[in-house]
Amino acid sequence: MDIGLMKIAVDYGILGILLLMGFLALFFYIERLMFYKNLNEQSFAKKESLEIELTNNTSIIASIASNSVYIGLLGTVLGILITFFEMGQTGQIDAKIIMTSLAFALKATALGLLVAIPSMMFYNHLLRKIEVKLALWQIAQN
Repeated sequence: MDIGLMKIAVDYGILGILLLMGFLALFFYIERLMFYKNLNEQSFAKKESLEIELTNNTSIIASIASNSVYIGLLGTVLGILITFFEMGQTGQIDAKIIMTSLAFALKATALGLLVAIPSMMFYNHLLRKIEVKLALWQIAQN
């Protein structure tokens, strides 16, 4: 496989996956906020039914938060592997080229963190909203 194609595959593959994950985390976060805003917790007879509805899609956000860092790290490792492979194939040991390639490889980790940090904040915010909704339901039942 051509080294240029491998670079493109890593860039578009890993970065594309991370951008998709970031979009999905934001989408499900907004969807949950809108759902909670319009929810009447008193319409549920059982606490378990309410909890099932409240926690729907929150595990997706948690999975994105925990896995986007690893996907970013995978992109960085692949970028470093490509850099070393390219150096071995061409025999060029130019510090400028090596440092530039390694810097570009690190962009995947940076993007992974940019997806993970807000996703974790989204998830924690939703967990608090779930706790409040369940408490309000419990108060109304007494």
